[in-house]
Amino acid sequence: MIVVMAGTSRLDNKKFRSRFGTKPRMLGGEEVVEITGHPVGGVCPFGLASPLSVYCDISLKRFDEVVPAAGATNSAVRIDPVQLAELTGAVWIDVAQDVVAASEISSL
Repeated sequence: MIVVMAGTSRLDNKKFRSRFGTKPRMLGGEEVVEITGHPVGGVCPFGLASPLSVYCDISLKRFDEVVPAAGATNSAVRIDPVQLAELTGAVWIDVAQDVVAASEISSL
């Protein structure tokens, strides 16, 4: 599977385990290229080498436009997150840690 989430978000392991029934695991660089066809830093939900389930975290919905990698470390694409999910057949999920606004952090 591939999970697309806001670059400023962090994965919440408890939410992930609750949703998928297993602990999340990051792949090594060679395994990433083998499975996705994209190098680390360029992984995107488009043009995957293997059929993978694509999930979009709701953290993306707070943006009008997102800029995911486009298959290489030096390429990207600007796209509406809803369109991204539609084009990739992604399922919307909630597996990111709750986002705290910078203004809220400074008042803590």
